[in-house]
Amino acid sequence: MNLGRPKAVPYTDQPQGLTGIDKRPVEGPVRIAAPGPKGVGASGLAGDTVCDLRHHGGDDQAVYAVAREDLDDWERELGRSLADGSFGENLTTTGLDVSGALIGEHWRVGPDVVLEVTSGRIPCLTFQGHLGEKRWVRRFTEKAATGAYLRVVVPGEVRAGDPVTVVHRPDHEVTARMEFRAVTTHRELLPRLLAAGDALHPEALAKARAYLEKYGAAADEERSGTAAG
Repeated sequence: MNLGRPKAVPYTDQPQGLTGIDKRPVEGPVRIAAPGPKGVGASGLAGDTVCDLRHHGGDDQAVYAVAREDLDDWERELGRSLADGSFGENLTTTGLDVSGALIGEHWRVGPDVVLEVTSGRIPCLTFQGHLGEKRWVRRFTEKAATGAYLRVVVPGEVRAGDPVTVVHRPDHEVTARMEFRAVTTHRELLPRLLAAGDALHPEALAKARAYLEKYGAAADEERSGTAAG
């Protein structure tokens, strides 16, 4: 479990020049609750900072999770160590395919908290500046090990080391990875996102509906196509 404090940096376009992406592990307990709508609500974790409310925070991005296994994979590729929280994630999980989680999947964290997967994470220049890696946005996008944003279904307290258990898996094939690819590099996948319904992040849902409206029957055929997710 990782929390961030405001930090002044030269690589963000946030008006005050601050970012909360530099998150560090904490033991807890930490309260998790829905923070409010985007643009008003910040992080779902008490004590965690979201500085740029234009693009981050809010109920549909209340919590960000990354698999420790993905960080380990990046360590091998980059030739450097990546501590928990290095990607600005709140939850660093083990034994869970976070990017392969289904939109609408429910996780129980600890005894009480329940979270719902809403989308993958789109990289930004602040993320690139924080990592200090050239072409990071492109490299992250190409790999599509995106992690997952989650909304809070049941609030409560969590602690470092609490188990994360999948307690509900919806009956579709729309993963966080597929959603990420659809809204970034493979727009032909957008109609297929509609299978996730209202569990999908509202911005992705709007893009999928707009694509279907624009391209009509052709897009509907893509919805039942065979592109990889």
